[in-house]
Amino acid sequence: MATVSASRTLLYSQSSKLLFFPLKASASISPTLPLSLPTQFARTRPRFFLTKSSSRNGCCCSIRLLQTESEPQQQEVRTVHRNVIEVLEERGLLESMTSDNLRDACSDPIGKPIKVYCGFDPTAESLHLGNLLGIIVLSWFRRCGHIAVALIGGATARIGDPSGKSLERPELDLDLLEKNTLGITNTISRILGGSQTKHLDNLNVNFDLGDSSLTILNNYDWWKEFSLLDFLKRVGRFARVGSMMAKESVRKRLESEQGMSYTEFTYQLLQGYDFLYLFQNEGVNVQIGGSDQWGNITAGTELIRKILQAEGAYGLTFPLLLKSDGTKFGKSEDGAIWLSPSMLSPYKFYQYFFSVPDADVIRFMKILTFLDINEINEIETEMKKPGYVPNTAQRKLAEEVTRFVHGEDGLMEALKATEALRPGSETKLDWKTIEGIAEDVPSRSLAYDEVLNLSLVDLSVSAGLFESKSAARRLLKQGGVYLNNNRVNSENKRIEAEDIVDGKVLLLSAGKKNKVLVRIA
Repeated sequence: MATVSASRTLLYSQSSKLLFFPLKASASISPTLPLSLPTQFARTRPRFFLTKSSSRNGCCCSIRLLQTESEPQQQEVRTVHRNVIEVLEERGLLESMTSDNLRDACSDPIGKPIKVYCGFDPTAESLHLGNLLGIIVLSWFRRCGHIAVALIGGATARIGDPSGKSLERPELDLDLLEKNTLGITNTISRILGGSQTKHLDNLNVNFDLGDSSLTILNNYDWWKEFSLLDFLKRVGRFARVGSMMAKESVRKRLESEQGMSYTEFTYQLLQGYDFLYLFQNEGVNVQIGGSDQWGNITAGTELIRKILQAEGAYGLTFPLLLKSDGTKFGKSEDGAIWLSPSMLSPYKFYQYFFSVPDADVIRFMKILTFLDINEINEIETEMKKPGYVPNTAQRKLAEEVTRFVHGEDGLMEALKATEALRPGSETKLDWKTIEGIAEDVPSRSLAYDEVLNLSLVDLSVSAGLFESKSAARRLLKQGGVYLNNNRVNSENKRIEAEDIVDGKVLLLSAGKKNKVLVRIA
C-alpha cells in the first residue's frame, strides 16, 4: 500500500482558485479511498479517490478526481510523490544536509522537480560498489519525481580527490582517462538510463521528465577553457585558506607524514566550482555524495552564496557502505566489486551479495534495493522464525541488486550460472553457460586426444583440481568429485566423447566450491 505522510497535500481547483487540503497521516491506504473536502466546499460535492500506484517502492500514489454535480464528467490524475528526504531517512541513506530547507523544497506539491547531481571521477574503467550508493540515491530522487545529473570528473580526475586517501593519487595518462570516462559513462547510462527509464514509464508522473530525467555531463567541458589567472580571479579570491584547512580531509593529510600537495589542496575549490557552474547553468539545486565528501560539498554551497549571492543550493550526504563490524563493504579477495560486467561477471556479482552475513542482510536490503520497507520488515520477521530457510534473505538481496545493476538479462545469466554450477544440479550444462563463468574459475586447455579415454583421476590432477592422485581418489570415495555437475562414484571412470560438453569443454568439481574448466583445444 502507498504510504502517505502527514505533510502530504491534496490540490483541488475551484474556479480560479487553487486550494490545498492536508491529508492526515495513515499507515496505509486502501486501493480506492474516498476523501472529503472541508464543509465550505461541500456544495460542489467533488469526489476524490486515492488509488494504488504501480510503483514497487511506495514512492507515490495517484489522486483521481471524478464527476461532480456542478461540473461536467471528468477524470484527472495527479501523482502524489513521497518526500525523497523521508524515504532516504527511512532506509538509512541520509547522513547530513546543509539545510533542513531541502526537506521543505522536496515537499512542495506544485514546485518544479529538483535537479540533483552526484560526481564520479573516472579513476578506473568501471565504477565499483562504493559508487553504487550515489547511483541509488540519484535513483530515489528520480523515483520521487526529480531529475538526476551524473557528473563525470574528466577534469577533477586529473587532480585526484584527497578525501579519505592517505597518499596522493598517481597521475592518469590522458588516453587511460578517456577510456575510463567512456567506461563509467556507459555504466551509468546502462544502470540509470536503462532499468530506470523503464521503471519511470510505469509511473503516473505529473512532470514531463522525458529524456531530461537523466543528464550525464563532464566537468572537463568547462574547465578546459580556464587559465590559472581565470581560476584565481573567479574562484580563488572568494576562498578563505582558514576554512579550506579546517576541512577534515585536508586536516588529516596535513597531520600525516606525507602531507598534501597544493594541487590536492585546491581540489575542493574545483568541486565547489562544479556545483556553482551547474547551479548557474543547469539549474541544479542539490549535490549529493558520501559522508567523506561533506567538505567538498560545503565548499560548493559557500561559493554559490559568496559569488552568486544566491540561496537554494543544498548538499546532502549518505553514509559510507560498512559492514556491521565496521569494515568497508565492497571488497573481495580478488579486489573491488566492479559494476561493469566486463570487469566482474553478473554471476560473481550475484555471488558476492549471496554471501552477505545475516547480521548485515536486512540493512543492506534497505540501503541497496528498492523493495518496499514493509516487505523488508516481513523478511526480517521470517528470519527469526524456526522454519526459516537459510540464505532466503541473501538470495532476495542478491537478485534485487543484480537486477538493478545488470538488468533482467544479467540477473538471468547469474541465476542460470549459479544453478548450473551447483554440484548435483539437474540443469543440463551447455557450452555457452560454462563459458559465461569461465572468467570466475581456473581453466586449462588440453588437446582432444589427451583427454579422451584419460582417467578422471589423472585428468583432475593434470588440470590442477587436485595436487595428487591420492587426494583425488580419497575425495572420490567420499562422493565429492563431480564431472559436469554429476557425481562420479567410480575411480575407474574414464573420459568419453559424450562427456565433453558440445565437444568443447569439461567442468570438474571438488566439493561445492573448487572447480576447474577444461577447454578442449
